[in-house]
Amino acid sequence: MKSAKFGIIALVVAVLAVGAWYIRQQGAQPAPTPAVVQQPAPTAGKNLLRATYDPIHFRPAIETAKDEQCLECHREVLDSKVRETSPAGVKASTSQAWYQRLSTYSGEQDTFHRRHLVTGMAKEFMNFSCNTCHQGNDPRDEAQGTSATGTPQTDNGFTLRKAVNTETTCLKCHAPMNAQIMGLPSPWPESKEMFGDSCLTCHAAIRTNRHQVNYLKAEAIEAAGQKNADVCYGCHGGRAWYRTMYPYPRHPWEGMAPEVPDWAKDRPVASEARFALPTTGNQPRQ
Repeated sequence: MKSAKFGIIALVVAVLAVGAWYIRQQGAQPAPTPAVVQQPAPTAGKNLLRATYDPIHFRPAIETAKDEQCLECHREVLDSKVRETSPAGVKASTSQAWYQRLSTYSGEQDTFHRRHLVTGMAKEFMNFSCNTCHQGNDPRDEAQGTSATGTPQTDNGFTLRKAVNTETTCLKCHAPMNAQIMGLPSPWPESKEMFGDSCLTCHAAIRTNRHQVNYLKAEAIEAAGQKNADVCYGCHGGRAWYRTMYPYPRHPWEGMAPEVPDWAKDRPVASEARFALPTTGNQPRQ
């Protein structure tokens, strides 16, 4: 029995000795140096966070921003093209988009931003800039009152989670025609023959002070509208995105009745100040 106990004790002592020796050997060797991955130094032009919070995305810088500044990062809005064939197999060349259904649009289908900036119709009638619609984008403000410097809760002109305020931008040209207020017997496509298919049958004398804003080419619109009513209808019901009517300002015109109809009592009498034409200096290109 004693010899067995001594054998076990000797075995344990031997195991401990070998373990201690192994640990000493491992401690004597230098630890391997971890691999270091070199990260490129951040630059202002390629840092997403810096770009997101660039002053150009906030007031007041966005109010005077030039298109060239915006397109430094957002060039894809002009370079992108529509698919030649949809995922369902429909060819763009043999189908008609909703915006191609009026006679004023010519050419192939095109992307949203290109239709508003660089296509033939855009260049002929529009004078849009990026900040005509986009008034900055505070990433903290997906709803009113979410930051100390953001849009207050009392601001009713804020569209939740939108890159633009559709009620004050898109509706100007993409709201339905208010045929009832205009006194039409039926929607314009049904009643236009009664008026000689010309908006100027009435509007040669009514609300003649129109299109005087810096994002439109008033002279070109008036000249084209005399030849084709679709020029007028295209932006006044013909390409409606929404069912909401837009409350156009009632700029005073010569011969305007002094009485204000009930439907117009809450209407402004001038366009927003940021769209006002300059009173001196260079006028926008016409």
